[in-house]
Formats: sequence, C-alpha cells, structure tokens
Amino acid sequence: MPLADTLEKLYARRRFGIRPGLARVRLLLERLGNPEQSFRSIHVVGTNGKGSSSAFLSSILYSAGHRTALFSSPHLVNFNERFRINGLDICSDRLSSFLDTVLTKAPDEATFFEIVTALAALIFAEEQVDLAVMEAGMGGRSDATAAMPGIMTVITPISLDHSDYLGTTLTEIATEKCGIAEPGTPLVAALQTPEVFRVIREQSDRGNNVLCCADQDFSATWDNNGILAYRGLSATISRFKPGIPGCYQAENAALALATAEILDSNGTSISDIAMDAGISNAYWPGRMELVPGQPPILLDGAHNPAGATALATALCDYHYRRLILVTGVMADKDTRQIFAPLADKAHRAYAVTPAIERALDATVLAGILRDSGIDTTVCDSVGNGIRSAQLDAGEDDLILVCGSLFTVGEAKAWLADTHYEGIRG
Repeated sequence: MPLADTLEKLYARRRFGIRPGLARVRLLLERLGNPEQSFRSIHVVGTNGKGSSSAFLSSILYSAGHRTALFSSPHLVNFNERFRINGLDICSDRLSSFLDTVLTKAPDEATFFEIVTALAALIFAEEQVDLAVMEAGMGGRSDATAAMPGIMTVITPISLDHSDYLGTTLTEIATEKCGIAEPGTPLVAALQTPEVFRVIREQSDRGNNVLCCADQDFSATWDNNGILAYRGLSATISRFKPGIPGCYQAENAALALATAEILDSNGTSISDIAMDAGISNAYWPGRMELVPGQPPILLDGAHNPAGATALATALCDYHYRRLILVTGVMADKDTRQIFAPLADKAHRAYAVTPAIERALDATVLAGILRDSGIDTTVCDSVGNGIRSAQLDAGEDDLILVCGSLFTVGEAKAWLADTHYEGIRG
C-alpha cells in the first residue's frame, strides 16, 4: 500500500488526542514482540535543544562506527524524517510496510504518538540498530518513549511549556520530564535554573543515578573566530566547528559530547576523532538554517520564549540592514513572550496562518505583533508571507521565518517546491 494511504489510517488516530500513560504503548510493543529490547536506547528530554542535542549525539555515534537510529518529532516536511538510521530517513516503501504492521496490532484507543513510537521501535529492530537516540515528545515518565528501556538520559534546558499536560510550575514540569530516567543509569544535564536543578538532583539521588552537569563537569566555549573548545570529563577537544549553526549550539554540542564520553567509559567505543567528526558533520534542518539568496532566508523554530531568546542572541552573528519576519505560531503558545526578544530587532513582519489546526489566525497574531511595536502585514499562508517579504526586502536584508516548527516546515517545502505533509500529531 502506498505510504500516503497508510498514513491516512494513522492520522485518523489523532482523534484520541494526547493521553499520557504507558499501558497502551506497552501492550502494542508486546504484540509486536517487544522490538525495543533488541537495541539500546538513550532518552533525550527537556524543553529546548532536544532536537539539536539528539542530532549531535547520533552523528557522534555514527561517526564512531555504531549503527545508530534517531527518533524525533515533529517532522518538518515529510513523515519519514522521524526515523533516521545512520543519518538517512527511512524509505517510504519500508515505512509503509512497517506502519501497516503496527496499525494492525494497535489497541483500539492507542494514540497517534504511541503508534509512532512503537513504529520507531519496530523499524529500529528490523534495521538491526545498535543504539537509538530517542527524543521524547513533550513529557518524560508518562511519554510513550518511556516504554523504551533507557541506558541513560540526557536532559536539555527545561522551561515552562505544555502546561496543560505537564504541570503549571517548573518543579512539576521538571519532575515529569526527569522521571523517565531508569534507576542506576547515568544522567547528563544541561545548565538549568536552580529550581529545575534541585529536581534533577533529587531524581538522581532517589534513583541512584550518576549525575553529570554542564558547567560543573563539562563545558564548551567559543573563541573570537567562531571555533568551539570542549572541556569534558576526560577528553579535551580544542578546535572544532559544529555543523549545526547558532551560538547557543555550544551547550547542545557539549551535552552530546559529555554523553559520548560516558558511553565510552561504559564500554561503547567512541574516540575523540569520532566526537570531533560527529559534531562537525551534524545536521538538523530548520534550526538556524540559512537559505542562500538575495536576500537570504533564515529558518528557525523559536516556538517558545526560551527558544526566541536564544534566536535573538544568535542574530548577533548575522549582518543585515533590516530584519523582516515571516511568522506563524500555534494558538496554545505564549505569543507575546515569544516575540518580546525579537521586537526591537524586527523592521517589519508578515503574519501567516500555518496549515495546521492548532495555528493561531494570522489576523490575531498581527494584532499581537503590532502591540509589540512591529509593523505587521497579514498574509493568508506561509508561501504568500515569504513571497511578500521577498518583494519588500533588499538584497542586504535578512528574512527570518520563525514562530513554530510547523511554520518552518511549510516554508522549507514551499521554497523547495515539494510536497508538504502538513498533518501532524
């Protein structure tokens, strides 16, 4: 059956919404023969930097000669992007066959993400993967990915997000996210607020987890020429340039390197050369991704306040006369706080409505942007927003597409004149 037809069956599962809990996904994995037990999983949880940290880590593992999988969500353009083996997306024919198998065995009320997670386990088992980097959805201990037995957990910066499901305070959200860690396994944590770090420390003490922390046990710093130096648990890499751009990627790269050091010390061979190559060759689309042209177009999700703050800081590395935004956001986001760091940098904005049900209407977004002091024009689609910005911009200006990964994905497809798989879950 063509992949598009099989995906229609999967997308019908979105009617069950988001339902935290592991009973349904564990039942499905059991019906599939527990494929998750045939490979080793590394969990990556947090609010910002999960995708980039996962991409760095999977690139390091591949560079070290290990057959490596990466599970991530959401996809930007095509559903296949969620399942990567040695840096390559799963092909459509095999994906369709695997998905049909999972759908046949899925419990009646299994959700979209539960099925997709079980699908990843089946694909990775059939592809004889050794190590799988598993990016959590939005949670941790109740996230479907928690059904994968993890050999260690990577914790990226945690901030307020998905409060309807995870809790209304940083303590509640951090408790949920960190709870995915298996007792006795290593924890590697990015720099956190004191409130979040306290939760992580309590989790490590309770679970007898060895905790390795940024700025205490490892760090990475830039020099004046944009070259990164890493000081780790035992390794020191003095000069390398991450393949994923953005000054904030130093922390994500360091997180992946520290994880690789711990894996190496526990018997998974990873040389300094592999670590260097993995960081340098890593690729993660839609994050500070520059599309050349006159003017150039910069793509970055920046879908929450912390991400927008990091983006605003990273813009200091770019030279332009005027910054022109093309932006669309989801209705459940803190829109005013997202654009606060960008308000004094943007000359003009084009508000768009991404092709997804959760999108905030462009007219409403335009009102918020104008209240923030940004001159804004309403456009009815991402493509029209980009076209309008291109007509407005001079060759020494910079067009920035941001506000949501869904907006970025639609923009990538429009720019490449390719099919966009806009339905998500």
